Amino acid sequence: MRYQREGFPDEDDILLCTVKNVQYHSVFVSLDHYGGKQGLIHISEISPGRIRNIRDFVVEGKKILCKVLKVDPAKGHIDLSLRRVNESQKRLINDKIKQEQRAENIIDVFAEQQKINKDEAYALIAKPILEEYIFLHEAFNDVVENDLDLEKYNYKKEFIAPLIKLIKEKITPPEYEHGGILTIKIYSEDGIDCVKEALQRAAQVDKKITLKYSGGGTYSIKAVSRDSKEAEQIVTKAVEECRKYVEGKKGVFEFA
Repeated sequence: MRYQREGFPDEDDILLCTVKNVQYHSVFVSLDHYGGKQGLIHISEISPGRIRNIRDFVVEGKKILCKVLKVDPAKGHIDLSLRRVNESQKRLINDKIKQEQRAENIIDVFAEQQKINKDEAYALIAKPILEEYIFLHEAFNDVVENDLDLEKYNYKKEFIAPLIKLIKEKITPPEYEHGGILTIKIYSEDGIDCVKEALQRAAQVDKKITLKYSGGGTYSIKAVSRDSKEAEQIVTKAVEECRKYVEGKKGVFEFA
């Protein structure tokens, strides 16, 4: 991956590192995205609890995610922790790495289309973007989701349209899902028809609504949208329409 940052990382950053040297009480790593700057992990920051053999956790050449504890730019010292990176953080950073690799692959394809050197294409496209964004893929996502204007980066005019076209072909806008479980019970003689009517009123709120029978008088309801707030608002409105009708029929209604 070509992605690189200048200077030093900030405290609490989570970084991708490569294990370089494993010693008895410490581990030396290189920071993959900071020009190979070196960092140190004390044995106490490898794993909670007693460590009998540090090599049970790290070996030379292994890629690991570390949290920055302390940075001393004057001395060039970077203290890191392996044990303080939780599973949620690992998933988040690994996802960002995958997205960044996808963005770099887009530039490689663009370079082939334009018959230019891939490294030159990356420098040309990424450098101005990374002065504004932390990651290249964030800008590419903005192109897809918010029609980010690439002209402000002063690219060659003949590059802009094909680059935007390629980005939109390769990146699918994210979709957000919101929903829950409806419990509906109406005990009148026409209860079954009333339940059907209640569900129909919910479904009519928006075409993005999906309803499925889950058994025992329960129904799943969800909405999928490229806007997380819109998905939530649609479900909220549908649930309210359903609730008002059921309660008007003296029925039992719950949403969870």
